[in-house]
Amino acid sequence: MASMAFGLSLATLSSTNPLHSHKKTTSISNLKSHQSTLPSSLLGTKVLISKTQRPIIRTRHSQVTCSVASSSSTLPSALLFDCDGVLVDTEKDGHRISFNETFKEKELGVTWDVDLYGELLKIGGGKERMTAYFNKTGWPEKAPKSEEERKAFIASLHKRKTELFMALIEKKLLPLRPGVAKLIDQALAEGVKVAVCSTSNEKAVSAIVSFLLGPERAEKIQIFAGDVVPRKKPDPAIYVLAANTLNVDPSSCVVVEDSGIGLAAAKAAGMKCIVTKSGYTADEDFQNADAVFDFIGDPPEEQFDLAFCRSLLKQYVS
Repeated sequence: MASMAFGLSLATLSSTNPLHSHKKTTSISNLKSHQSTLPSSLLGTKVLISKTQRPIIRTRHSQVTCSVASSSSTLPSALLFDCDGVLVDTEKDGHRISFNETFKEKELGVTWDVDLYGELLKIGGGKERMTAYFNKTGWPEKAPKSEEERKAFIASLHKRKTELFMALIEKKLLPLRPGVAKLIDQALAEGVKVAVCSTSNEKAVSAIVSFLLGPERAEKIQIFAGDVVPRKKPDPAIYVLAANTLNVDPSSCVVVEDSGIGLAAAKAAGMKCIVTKSGYTADEDFQNADAVFDFIGDPPEEQFDLAFCRSLLKQYVS
């Protein structure tokens, strides 16, 4: 069946708290392009980075640096990463493809095109995403009729979708985003706890961490994913769980997210949040973020590092 036009509203699709309205980020707050360093007076303020005027880490001529080393500032207690769109840009050519392959195998007559899937991403969680879609457009003829049987049906679809997605990851067809491994290595070297907090299936997240970051890093990274909490992002539950499990103060944690729902979850948990925009989220409103970048980056295109994460916490130093 041809893909459907599908206008989604959060009220229709999600039982979670509503998101903030989305507006494009059009300015850089408190930054001037001629500065070669970030003044200490700006530490702890929002830094909004546009594609046309973005700071980098290494100072060169008149470029702005976002690496602010200070012996008086404290390291984060934990660095928490979202998975999809942050570690790997998985959504369009990973999860979406796997959903469509599953629908095709089960002969459901459903296809999620690129634009439709972008709308569906406003709902945290793959099972929740499918349920909302079928509730809106009508359930396939092959789907059971009772609510309980439909839950099992959705679970079986999601299990198969996860298997197909993991096969993509194991073949390393989807690469890590620039700078991810670097930032994790910097954190681990300094004794900063590292975790991945995702609405995706735990097996899928573990596959990304194990196969793309490697077993040596993976054994040092804790994963909180899938149904480990009853409410998905934008609810803060997964970040609250991570802080409690890691035994850290939420105010000393720095989160790296790529979406509005992830940002809302991190801020509701009382954490600092850096946004690295991804393919589906570039035009979302990240007004409440502590910093917004296109990506983390490796030299010579590095945009921020652990020192910048540290600088965001300076206001907590007595």
